Amino acid sequence: MSPATVAAAIDRVLSAYAELTELGEEIEDEWSYVNDLSSAWRERFEVVAVSAGVAGIDPAADAAIDRAIDEIARITDPHRAIDWLSTFPQVALLALGETA
Repeated sequence: MSPATVAAAIDRVLSAYAELTELGEEIEDEWSYVNDLSSAWRERFEVVAVSAGVAGIDPAADAAIDRAIDEIARITDPHRAIDWLSTFPQVALLALGETA
């Protein structure tokens, strides 16, 4: 198995984040907020992917990202999803050694 890269981790993060965003969009009154927030964080992840994409990441960091993805996959309440739209990216960036 080849070593994990920042780009591969970000691909997993963005896929999970898209599902979280979709759940948050169920709250009609928050649709614009959810999409603005989601766009901003996706842009931040794209910057990280471009600057460090092929770099390898520590297995512990990769595992931390997987645990965070598992955690948000359990969210079924759209209001809670909205709460995590700003929290999850910060957790993932921290695991990658980046600042929010």
